[in-house]
Amino acid sequence: MKPHSKVTAPDSTALQPVSEGSTRHSGFYQVRHLRFGWSALLIFLLLGIVLEALHGFKIQAYLNVSSTTRRLMWTLAHAHGTLLALINLAFAAAIPLVPAWPSRLRDLASMCLMGGSVLLPTGFFLGGAIIHGGDPGLGVLIVPVGALLLLTSVFLTAQATLVAPKPTDATPTKKNAVTKHAST
Repeated sequence: MKPHSKVTAPDSTALQPVSEGSTRHSGFYQVRHLRFGWSALLIFLLLGIVLEALHGFKIQAYLNVSSTTRRLMWTLAHAHGTLLALINLAFAAAIPLVPAWPSRLRDLASMCLMGGSVLLPTGFFLGGAIIHGGDPGLGVLIVPVGALLLLTSVFLTAQATLVAPKPTDATPTKKNAVTKHAST
């Protein structure tokens, strides 16, 4: 081995079509969910800071007993949005690990995850924006739709990982490829 040889990762399969008839490469989904996940994480962390500021400055419109529903709904929006942003990042990381995922199912899982990631926290936020007595506003009605989309995405992703072929010695893994490249 040369003393200053450069060790690089193997060629990425992320830019190759995942299955026959695939119209988009898995790299497209990785980038889309990375961008969406990091952007959503920024938005919902900022929402959390705003909620903390409302609490810290003792804003009565947020802290009054009559605003308990608003506080709960907005806290749920922040928590779900942050968690779903992280799930989008995990989805992006999982895509190259499931190369045999049929493109149609991967497309559906991707769209459902993004739809659920928008609808679920948005429904909670809108439900708290306009409250009626102690009840959330009508915006909360989109929460079950978002939850169903999220459930569909998680099911499809879990199914794809369960039926994915197990790596063998013949299948180059990142560790094998780096070791092989470093020894040449």
